[in-house]
Amino acid sequence: MAVGIFSKIKSFVSNIGKGLTWVNDHVVQLQVLPAAKQFSGIIPGGGLIMKGIEARSSALDAFSGQGSKQDAKDKFNDIIDYPFLWNLPIESLNIIIFVLSQICMNCFLAKAIQVQGLSTIETQLESNAVVPFKNDGEHHYSIKEIKPESQTPALFDKVIIISLSDRVHDVTQLQNSFISIVLTANPQFDTKFEQFDDSYKDGVILFVGLKSGSNIIRKYTVYHRGRTIDGSLQNDVTTESFIYNTIKPKSEKNNRKHIHSLYENIHKFDTSACGTYITMREIEEVIGQQTNVPYLMQVRFRVSVPLDDLFIFSAFTYYPNGMFGDLKIKFKINLNAFVFAQVNPTVSLAKYYTMNKDELLSSGQQKLIVIDLFFRNWSLTFQYTKQFRQLGCAADLITSIRTEQLTQSGLKNFVCDIAPVKVSMMNYVITEITANMAGYKATDACLARVREFFNTRTFVVPAYRVEIWPFPTSATLTGIRTSLNIPLSHVTDFVLLFPKDARATTCFENPCYQNMQLTTCGRNFPDMSMNTTDQQFFQLWLNVSNLDLLFEATDEFEDALTTPRNTATRRLNAHTDLSSLMISLQYERNSNGTLAFDGLDTMNQNTSVELRRAPIYHGITDCYYNVDTNGKRPPPPILCTVHDSFWLFSPNQGGSCHYDTTHSFDEVTSEIGA
Repeated sequence: MAVGIFSKIKSFVSNIGKGLTWVNDHVVQLQVLPAAKQFSGIIPGGGLIMKGIEARSSALDAFSGQGSKQDAKDKFNDIIDYPFLWNLPIESLNIIIFVLSQICMNCFLAKAIQVQGLSTIETQLESNAVVPFKNDGEHHYSIKEIKPESQTPALFDKVIIISLSDRVHDVTQLQNSFISIVLTANPQFDTKFEQFDDSYKDGVILFVGLKSGSNIIRKYTVYHRGRTIDGSLQNDVTTESFIYNTIKPKSEKNNRKHIHSLYENIHKFDTSACGTYITMREIEEVIGQQTNVPYLMQVRFRVSVPLDDLFIFSAFTYYPNGMFGDLKIKFKINLNAFVFAQVNPTVSLAKYYTMNKDELLSSGQQKLIVIDLFFRNWSLTFQYTKQFRQLGCAADLITSIRTEQLTQSGLKNFVCDIAPVKVSMMNYVITEITANMAGYKATDACLARVREFFNTRTFVVPAYRVEIWPFPTSATLTGIRTSLNIPLSHVTDFVLLFPKDARATTCFENPCYQNMQLTTCGRNFPDMSMNTTDQQFFQLWLNVSNLDLLFEATDEFEDALTTPRNTATRRLNAHTDLSSLMISLQYERNSNGTLAFDGLDTMNQNTSVELRRAPIYHGITDCYYNVDTNGKRPPPPILCTVHDSFWLFSPNQGGSCHYDTTHSFDEVTSEIGA
């Protein structure tokens, strides 16, 4: 039996798939039906033609899986059973059949042309794409542990050199690779914390660590295929990583366990933190018998540094398959990047009680009674420093929690002492370091295809670098107006930091200023002056990031935007004002949908950059100008300029990549477009 026309149509539709729904929605419903209605009353059987078109539309839906086959069948049967059909002369039937056949033929012809066009586009895309790396059946994805070339253990301020590539990998995936550092550090305290009741010693916790793992690197140099990458010669990589990691979404930080110390995690005594927790009992046992101030103890840290948390490698998160060849990094540890904070005692004591409930119950009721006394008497008037503080700085910490007996009947008084405590770092020793590099072998066919691809074009992966420029003068009673002369080369961002202490590296507080603007190259940034106590500058960053307000910031960053309660004692609102404030002014990276550079570039010639602002609070309530009650003044604000740079996958590197700092953005893009 010969194959019928509807069998052919069904086979054709099944090959195309659901695309016929598009024909029905955009051609039949929007064009054919309105046109048919115009002449349905003119030609014989116009109403029947309309029914035929509707039936054909239903059939398209049925064939493409979007409608009911029974519905299409019913509509065709309705046409056949239509009484008017059997009374029409043969000439009218010919007209109806002709119109219906033309409609169906034209519609299917249009669809066939569309499918042919899609096939052509697909072929074009395949010709431009690099064949994905494939497992050859013998090699597999692996993480290679690479030991450093420099000596370990490395003493304080020693340079560390370690390779970031290995012969077992053709392809290196930087976004899945990290450096693991184990170090023994010696923090110092000027207080012994020796007046804690025994019931509280294990439940009151001090955190010492880093805000983000990459903050530990002070400066680094990257070597690729034996040559130094000039753009990696950073003087202050800690500030660079602080800027990069502060604006990362909260969701990304939560997904990377033990890489970031989220403020909310620390105060919830969460195990996901980049650092270590120290109990009051551990501190007392180590320094209890020491007589020389400051008192010294030893702690062990394990820090993980994801390579894509370093600005120079950040873009490889989106370009994961890199054939780098020989790649090395040399870096130093930043002793000043460590921070400390006191964990919320109501949370840490509750967790201690939960984890040790059986042991506490078996030891008698006395400990439980004392712990219950803490929860019944804890007061919000116990104002200790809740935010992160830089090591080397002082903070108001809880130095003792104890009970004092008031009467012979056993009535007790709850006492919580809070006093300034300075925590610093004496030195450290790196005891272990490994580069955990992810990658795999590729097939010979794949490697040949990659080399062929890069022999015909240059492929750009963006990279960034940060330069640090302290302003020459600081705040006065009337605000600040200061300027500096610096070269601007491919600058895409300005970032302003406001330290209140010269040792501040990753802890910055809200200065509470208004009418703030930067002026350079005849332009103001932002166009309208800003206020640091609202969300204007935060909104600016959201908009330029094209995140449509879906960005979920950390509690620390959000709370830094609130207005603190400035008082004559410079005590800020302990529940809202925290220590990571920065203002990011960003420029467009494209122009009308085309690849162009819209940042600032003075061809490395010096130009003036002026900062001006006025205080919101005046006199003794200006907590930025009056750092403390002893007349201490803040250091000058810091301007950070973010610069565009590039990794180039180009033919002169044999299909690998190199870092480019000699060509301008326009030169590179014109080469690609040529």
